[in-house]
Amino acid sequence: MATPTARNVLGNPLTACCETPSTGFFRDGFCHTAPADVGMHTVCAIMTEEFLAYTRAQGNDLSTPRPEFGFKGLQAGDRWCLCAARWAEAAEHGVAPPVLLSACHEATLNVVELAVLSRHALQ
Repeated sequence: MATPTARNVLGNPLTACCETPSTGFFRDGFCHTAPADVGMHTVCAIMTEEFLAYTRAQGNDLSTPRPEFGFKGLQAGDRWCLCAARWAEAAEHGVAPPVLLSACHEATLNVVELAVLSRHALQ
């Protein structure tokens, strides 16, 4: 279960990432995490065509609709809670999408340094 006292990577209360489409491990619009969230979906990112193509090539197609799961598919400009490790991998390959620091869960810092996230933050 998500905690209402969750903090973001800046140490402040976690803000919503996106409700349409409904994102997050709990599909509550926040990048909350829990022990069952093996992928640690804690990075609030704004999708780009470049990132969507990259993650599709890695075997995680986020742009194709999956109606059986109630998933309409993502487009450039959509916000989505990404797995911290996939975002870090994309950053290493120069295709990381921008992030919204206020909506990135503090657990992200176990995988990605704040300085790296900050370089990709929306201003």
